[in-house]
Amino acid sequence: MAGRASIPARNSALIAMIADELCPSVSYFVSCVLDTVVGFLMAGVGNVDIRRKTNYRIVDSKTTVRQIEDAFKEFSSRDDIAIILISQYVANMIRFLVDSYNKPVPAILEIPSKDHPYDPAHDSVLSRVKYLFSAESVSQR
Repeated sequence: MAGRASIPARNSALIAMIADELCPSVSYFVSCVLDTVVGFLMAGVGNVDIRRKTNYRIVDSKTTVRQIEDAFKEFSSRDDIAIILISQYVANMIRFLVDSYNKPVPAILEIPSKDHPYDPAHDSVLSRVKYLFSAESVSQR
């Protein structure tokens, strides 16, 4: 189809994660275990390359918005990442970057976290889908 961005074919690609820390203190860490990021790391999603670059960023109370922006920009520009999973709560901190991102790869998927429920009104992918379907229905009239 003309005008569509081509999606490069690869044998393998990584999933990146930017997610919030779910535990308010170290003593509470044992019981909640950073559910979002650690769960994915235990499933084998984590990667550290030869330059010691990881494919995940844990956002805690000490993480600045600038650090979150930098992680998003780094992950969205890497050739070896196909999907970026980002907690919606964290995505709201850099909403201007998430909403302005328009490349097909890596795909940006917002996920809920334990302490911050999913809000479809803030999901950038869902907003784009709604826009496309509303524009399509208008053009068919």
